[in-house]
Order: sequence, then structure tokens, then C-alpha cells
Amino acid sequence: MGAALARAAQWTAAGSGTGTLEITPLNESLLNQIIKFVENFSTRYPQEAAFVFREPLEWKTQLGCSVFGEGYVINGATVQSEAKCKDGQPLLLLTASTLRVRSFDQLSRLLQVAMEKKLKEAQACLEANRDPIVKILGSEYGTVEGEDMSMLHLLDKVKKDDEPETEMKMKIFLLIQQLDLQLLNSSLKHISQDIRLNPAAINNEVNLLKIFSGKGEDTVLESLEYTSDYVFSNGCRAPPWRQVHGEICYLVIKPHDTDPLYITCSTAGVFLNGVSNNKAYYGLKGKDDIYYERKSDVYKDIVTFLRERSPRFVENMAKQEYNFFKEPTSEKNYQRVEVVDAKVSDQSQNRSDFTENNVREKVKSSAARRRSIDQKKLEPSMNKTSGRFEDVSESSSDTDEDEEQPARHQEGNTDLPSEYWGIQKLAKYLKGGNPTATVIALCSMRDFNLAQETCQLAIRDTGCLEVLINLLDTEEIKCQIGSLKILKEISQNTLIRHAIADLGGLQIMVKILDSPDKDLKCSAAEAIANVARFKQARTTVRQHGGIKRLVGLLECISVGSTSLTPYQAKDTELARCGALALWSCSKSTKNKAAIRKAGGIPLLARWLKCSHANILTPVVGTLQECASEPSYRLAIRTEGMIENLVKNLSSEHEELQMHCASAIFKCAEDKETRDLVRKHGGLQPLSVLLGNSENKQLLAAVTGAIWKCAISRENVSKFREYKVIEALVGLLTDQPEEVLVNIVGALGECCQEPINRTIIRKCDGIPPLVKLLTGTDQALLVNVAKAVGACATEPENMMIIDRLDGVRLLWSLLKNPNPDVQASAAWAICPCIENAK
Repeated sequence: MGAALARAAQWTAAGSGTGTLEITPLNESLLNQIIKFVENFSTRYPQEAAFVFREPLEWKTQLGCSVFGEGYVINGATVQSEAKCKDGQPLLLLTASTLRVRSFDQLSRLLQVAMEKKLKEAQACLEANRDPIVKILGSEYGTVEGEDMSMLHLLDKVKKDDEPETEMKMKIFLLIQQLDLQLLNSSLKHISQDIRLNPAAINNEVNLLKIFSGKGEDTVLESLEYTSDYVFSNGCRAPPWRQVHGEICYLVIKPHDTDPLYITCSTAGVFLNGVSNNKAYYGLKGKDDIYYERKSDVYKDIVTFLRERSPRFVENMAKQEYNFFKEPTSEKNYQRVEVVDAKVSDQSQNRSDFTENNVREKVKSSAARRRSIDQKKLEPSMNKTSGRFEDVSESSSDTDEDEEQPARHQEGNTDLPSEYWGIQKLAKYLKGGNPTATVIALCSMRDFNLAQETCQLAIRDTGCLEVLINLLDTEEIKCQIGSLKILKEISQNTLIRHAIADLGGLQIMVKILDSPDKDLKCSAAEAIANVARFKQARTTVRQHGGIKRLVGLLECISVGSTSLTPYQAKDTELARCGALALWSCSKSTKNKAAIRKAGGIPLLARWLKCSHANILTPVVGTLQECASEPSYRLAIRTEGMIENLVKNLSSEHEELQMHCASAIFKCAEDKETRDLVRKHGGLQPLSVLLGNSENKQLLAAVTGAIWKCAISRENVSKFREYKVIEALVGLLTDQPEEVLVNIVGALGECCQEPINRTIIRKCDGIPPLVKLLTGTDQALLVNVAKAVGACATEPENMMIIDRLDGVRLLWSLLKNPNPDVQASAAWAICPCIENAK
């Protein structure tokens, strides 16, 4: 078990503490096999199950006292087993939330009472006991790297003494070794699907990067070199005892904008490692000693690794006129942000005091920035066509909320409203450089209706936008907060959002998240939430460490408190703003992974238990965005979040209901989740929400959740009890296609049972279903054909379908260019032909 956990299991980067098991399909498979082994241990090996561990396995549990029954003594918050070891210690002891277990028999019983929480308990146990065999048998049986002599020592000991305990230990050790081998073998299937590197590929990449490295301003790196000059016959530079772990070589990379990076290149990918100060390590050309422990995620190649670590690398790489250095299609416009940021970072300002000279220098800098932006043609007043500045290379996995927005800024001055001229007058005070005048000008500017487009464009046209961004880079907190509040309001405008990103505003906002002032951090997070609504901005936030900082804002001890102290209320507001920003950022696939890596899942799970709708909405919004990823769906289930999502379906806030239903819609792809929704009473509130047919977004989410939940037959029985089928039939007309796809999908699943096909006919549901066969939406056609085909298995239904010309319409779908539509139509035609006879 120890070897499998060390070599096969996937752990998060340790950071400042101990790493945790990532919630991945591989880890879930390993945990389920371990759980099965322990659950059956008492039955298969009763004598070995009674063996008392050398030390108890100890971890923080989520189980309460109420789950323990016969065989346990419960005293308040303490539970202990009636079974005890020779010295009188209970074999299981629960004190507060700390659980100590001393035998396999008690472990087996614990997993049985844990029910659906057994996966979380196994995970917590293994995270707290990284090499459990040491606790079970003793340190001499611990997992070791290299040649393991423990088996030979054990055999030798068995020969020398006839102690029953030694023989028992040997049996348990062999059983655990057998499990270890099974876990390692099962992980090979997952590992074999990973990207595999080889020495030649790495050497080619290193040589290409060296060509463009050096001391020049436009070079991609300052230096890059191997830690060893010796090359083995297989092309590897790693020592033989590290090659057995798949390691190929080690590199020292010096970017222009970070400390030296020490990385390992292995067959599994590229990752960051640590170093010590021991210069005497063999084969490292006098450089620092390597710590082989992985300190980062694993990347597919060196360039991908550097993209995540060095904005300057990305910027200079974009300047190279070689295919090797071209950005991927999905991110090819990213360098525009970094170029602006480089200009910002080069300004060496002494920011110890907020003086008039300081502000004047910032304003001069803003003028230079404005000229740069003017060259990029961001002025709608100079262009009558509609202005849209999203990345044209937006990938399908990274949606973008920005819509085309016509530039309605008038070219003439006579028609401009008074607000425009009022802001223009304020501009000179904002640029004046006097701290008091600046604060007054900021307050006066906030008195305008900043949600009005005229005011938004006036701020940009008069050069105030650049000044607002430069004020963020001072140390006067009042000016920073005032500027951020204005930027938050005006960034509702698509053009302004892009201008802020182009001016390097996001980078400064991310830096502000490190400020000790909570009000300032709140304002920065809210501004980021508004600006990061397009791909380029989301990428910038991630590249500059914003995801980790935003996840850090969710750390709070007041989660679940009903009455908050002023200090706790401030922390809660900070978490709300952080969740808002994460919600915007979570529309990117890479950002979803970054949130998970930063430890965001358990923090989001904690906030999901609170009762404040203002923070629940962005938390659930983030979760429903991330639920498109399998790893998040698994996490939502195993972290116990389904119960809270179901609970909030009954909230008074429709937006919160909608996001909860949407999260269930995505998560209910998995049977375990569908069962949990039913177990926690989620089917009835979903049924009730069908009555709110005016809110189309909510209706789309609810019908989607019902559709996916209806895949389980047990849920269909409940839906029939709650009259859901009748309600769905009543919604078949005058609905958006997005809603119709879900409604018909749900009816198609319900139609698998004869009684429901009869209900649909009696509710006059077949005519609107047949009518939908004439539509053009491909997803809708797939679901309609399935539903009509299922209804056609009943002779009475078939008569109605035939009378409405439904069979001909199904035949016509066989000519549809979409193979899914063709397959669904072909399947539906079969029962039609049978019943026509």
C-alpha cells in the first residue's frame, strides 16, 4: 500500500504543508480497491483482522457519534469500542473529530457504518498516514526506495523464533504487499494514457530554446543548461538509480523575471523540483544538490512549463518568427497584455509616500500608455463600426460572455449629454497630483451614474482610465479603493474591460490581493470579477498568480456562523468577493485546474454550508462552471456538496436556485450523484420549480437536472409520484430550444416505462412531440426522435403518431447530415414499423 501511494497515487503539490490526494479518477479507483480490501478483511482473514496495530491509525474524521451502534460505548462527544487490546486501550476511539483505530476488524466496521462517506474517510486516513504499514507492523516494514530487504529480514526472523506474533506479521505483510502489487498494476492503465517524453524530444526542445536564449532584451530566457554533461547510452543524463523512476535529465533555467528554476524532465512530463546547498553532489557540475520531490504540477513539455512560470518568457516568445514559438491558437493574442505589463513594471517608482510628484509621474506615464492604446485603435469615436475585442481564437472549452457592443459614442460635441462634460471637468482635478484633490475627484466621479455608457466612455476618452489604473500602483489606500470602485462599475462595458486589460490593470489588481487591508482586497477582487469576463483577461489573472490569491480569500473561520462579529463579517465579505472573481475566472479550463490545484474545492465546499445567499450564489456559480470537468463532479460528490445543492433548491433567491439546478444538471451524469439527489430529497423541489415557467434560465437548469436524474429508474418513479411528466408535457409549447431539449430529453427517459407512455398520451403530449420533428436544432431532434420512438412501442400511441405523419418525418431525418440524429431516427423507426403491422 505504501509503494502504491508513493508511486501511483496523484498528490497535490505540498506547498507549506503536507500534500493531499487529488480527486482524480485514478485516485478514486485506488481508494475503492483499498476500501474493498479492508471491508472484506474481517470475513476473509478473521485471525489477522484481530491483530493489534503497533500504533493506531489516526486522522480527522467527518463521522459523528450517532453512526456508531452496537459494540461501542458513547459518552457525549467520545466513542470507544467495547473491544480492547491487552493493555486496556479501546481498539477504536473517537474524541471530538480525532479518530484512532488499532485493528483491521475495527477499520472494516468503520467503513460499513460510514456508508457514502467511506471514500472521504479512506482519503483522510491515507493522507494522515502516508505509509500506513509502519503504524500497523512497525518502522522496519516501512516503504523504502531502491532495494527492499524487509522480506528477507522477516523470513530470517521467522526462522530464528517461533513467536506467533512474528508469523502473524508476516501474513499481514504479505497480504498488504499483494494489495500493493494489485494497486500498482491497476494504475498502469491510467498511467499509460499519459503523455510520455523521451530523451531525444527533450534534447531537441532544449537546443531550440538555447538558440533564443542569452542576455539580450528580446531573448526568451537568460540561460538554460543541463546539470550534468554525462550522457548515458540511452540518451538520459539522470543517474541510473533515478532513471528507474522515469527521470531523464535535470535542467537549471534562468528566466528574465524569476529566480532560477530547477526542473526535472521525465517520461511523465516536466515539473519543478527543489535544491539544497550541498555542492558536492556527483555529476552536477558544482551546482546545488537536487531534491527529487515534485514541487509543481506535471507539464507536457518545457515550453508549457515556462508559460505558466514566466510572463516575460511568453512576451518574448511571441516576438520570435519561428513556428516553434508560435502561441497555440487558443491563446495567440495573450502577448498583448504582457507587453503592456512589461512597460508598467519597468517604471521604478519610489512609492514610500503618496506625493504630488508621485501622482504627476503616474499621470505622465498614463499619457504614454494612452498613446500606445490609441495606436491599437481602441477609440470607438474614431470608428463607426461595432467594437468587439475578444480573442478571435477563443477555444470551445473556454466560453466568453462578452457580446458585440456598438460604439454609440457620438462624433460631434453638440449632442453629448451634460454628464460627459461634468466628467471632463473632473479629469483635471484627478490628474492634478494633489492627494486631497484626487480623493475628492474620485468621490465626485462616483456620484455620476457610472452604469451609463456616456459616463463610462467619458472616463476613457478624457484619459481618466489610465490615471485610475496608475492610482492603483500608489500606496495611498483611499485613492486605491476609490479607483477600484470606479473601475468595478465602468468595467461593465465591454470596451472598458479590454482597455483595462491592455493597460496592465489586471496585473496590478492581482498584486493588491496581497495587501493586508481587507477593504482594498475586496475592491480588487470585485474589479477582477468584472474585468475577467473574456479569455485574455482570465489568462492574465492566472499567469500572474491571481487564482491562488483568490482561493486564499476563501479562508475564513466564520463559515456557518449565523451571527457574525464585525471581524467575521469582513472575512465573509472578503470570501464573497473572492468567489465572485473565481466565478468569472472559472470559465477557463486551465483556470478550473488551477482552482483545484490551489485547494479551492474543500474551501468552496465549506462555504456551501453557510446560509448567506450573497456568498452562496458566487460559490455555487463557480461550482456549476467547474462541474463540466469530471474531476470536479467527483469532488462535488465526495465532498458531500450534493446535499447542500439540494437544500438550496428551496432558497428564496431564483438565481441561487438556478445555479444549484445547473450544478445538479452537470453532476447527474454519474449514477452515484443521481442516487444522492434522490436520497437527500432533491427530486421534489426540482418538481416544484417546474411551476416557475417565466424564468427561462431557471427553467432550463431545472429541466436539465430532471432530465439527467431521470436516467435512473428509481428517480422516474418519484417523478411520476410528483406529477412531473404531466408538467413537462404542459411545457412543450412556446419554450426556447434550450429548454425544449431538456424537456424532451426527460420525457424520453421517462418513456422507457409503459405507464409513463400512457400518461403522455392522456395528457395530449404526442402531437407537440411529433411537431418538434420538423425543427432544425440538432440536439432537440436527437431527443425528440428518441421520445417519439419510445412512445411508438404502445399501439394506441402509434396510431396518433401515424395520423400526424410522424413516421414520414422520422424517415426524413435519416437524410440529416448529423450522424446522431440519423442514429436516433433509425432507432425510433423500428418500433414504428413493428406496431404499424
